[in-house]
Amino acid sequence: MTTTFGTFEPALSVRQVLALERVLAGEPEVVAGASQLDRPVRWVHVAEAPDVGVMLSGGEMVLTTGVLLAGDEEKQAEYIRSLHRAEAAAVVLGLGRAFPAPPDVMRRAAERCGLPMVVLHRPFPFAELTEEVQSRLVRRKFAAVSLSESVRTALTGLITAGAPLQRLLDEIAQHSACPVVVTNLAHRVLATAGERPAVDDVLRDWERIARQAGGSEGDGWIRAELGGRGERWGQIMLCGYRGDTATGRLLADRAAEALVLHRMLGGNSAHTWEEQSAQSLLTDLVSGVVPARQLLPRARAAGLPVNRRTFVPLVVRDGEPAQLDRVLRMLGLPGLVAELADAATAVLLSLARDQDAEALATHFAARLRTESGSTKAVVAAADPRTAWDDVPAGLREAQHVADAIADSSAVLDLPAVVRLRDVHLRGLIRLLRDDPHVQSFAERELDGLLCSADEDLLSVLRTYLATGRNKSRTAQLHHVSRPALYRRLEAIQGRLGVDLDDFEQAASVHIALLAHDAQQG
Repeated sequence: MTTTFGTFEPALSVRQVLALERVLAGEPEVVAGASQLDRPVRWVHVAEAPDVGVMLSGGEMVLTTGVLLAGDEEKQAEYIRSLHRAEAAAVVLGLGRAFPAPPDVMRRAAERCGLPMVVLHRPFPFAELTEEVQSRLVRRKFAAVSLSESVRTALTGLITAGAPLQRLLDEIAQHSACPVVVTNLAHRVLATAGERPAVDDVLRDWERIARQAGGSEGDGWIRAELGGRGERWGQIMLCGYRGDTATGRLLADRAAEALVLHRMLGGNSAHTWEEQSAQSLLTDLVSGVVPARQLLPRARAAGLPVNRRTFVPLVVRDGEPAQLDRVLRMLGLPGLVAELADAATAVLLSLARDQDAEALATHFAARLRTESGSTKAVVAAADPRTAWDDVPAGLREAQHVADAIADSSAVLDLPAVVRLRDVHLRGLIRLLRDDPHVQSFAERELDGLLCSADEDLLSVLRTYLATGRNKSRTAQLHHVSRPALYRRLEAIQGRLGVDLDDFEQAASVHIALLAHDAQQG
């Protein structure tokens, strides 16, 4: 796993040190390098030697009275330059006998180097400052180690328990107390976690955030790359983290480690996460639990064009999401693919207003048949929608059409793209299938066959009625001779007590059978 940040170091900034109560008692004044006060302080070092720079390793706040520098301006300037070369965090000069006022030579040299220089106007025991800062650094380091282990333990426990990606992200969001976003390399959002209003605020501005995703972090935007074995495949971002940057980096690193481990152990891939993202979005759209307007930022962040578009809702029965997605890519059609319940896969196309929606849906269905090698592949479609708020109803309409043709595609001559107008009575029965009166009607009409559970006779009856009572076609589909079919039809009429040559009686049985099949489905 690789990240965009280095090792976590629990440091205080120069600004934080100067705000300590003990330091304020010394009346500190920043006389140079005021723009660099956010530098991290890793340690505090008391030193009077002019060549103290050779003893530093970087990040130290150096405390001095300057007693060995008084009267020698060249030594004063070189002292500052040596601290700069050693990458010291700051220099604190206690005013007194050696320097009753801030020395101009040191101040100018510090300003040129960008080194924060602070003078203390009141006598101050350096030992107290050293003790205060060192104890705080030790406590922060212990807290950092404790937090790191706590987060790692929690995430590892979820992974070993087989928790899904969303559960891991929820845990990360709980620790970071800010929105968490996972993206692929194209900065398309794959998953999110956190308080819903805060996440929606981030997604609404995602296009700008994505453009700046490669820059340095700031204002709590902390990133860690996802990848391994020399391959990058995404990133995780803490959006608006309010804690100190170092702790945010630690959380991002632990989160990235967990997500990479989750992918390795679960055999997941970034593409699978894209499928999960689309599934979550389309499922929410179909259910109608979340208003479509609230889902618009998620759709845009997922890479779906939404401005001035025509949306075409499609549902394919027994279709493989990966295959449908591949067909979309082959045709260059923007859209989302997601597996819904009951072996149905939804496809939401997003087309330019000047494109022919019906022609492209037909082209998609034809290519799907070619790719699947099956002439039976049927695509259910709703009428195109130009308003995003109408998309949920369109998806439900397409799903309704797909349900209506689920049991009939083998015997009906259906077009490659089936719409509501193509399913006629079958569609109406699907809508009414849960009505108790319809259920009673179906059982009453078909009782003579249902009580014997003769699936062969039911199948013959189903085909005979679906083909418009075409006996030749029915015999052909069931691979039986016409005399054999006649005997079966006679048996059916005898058990049901009807005359299938009578249009009204045959229609009544047909409606009952459609209702029975819809209820079973």
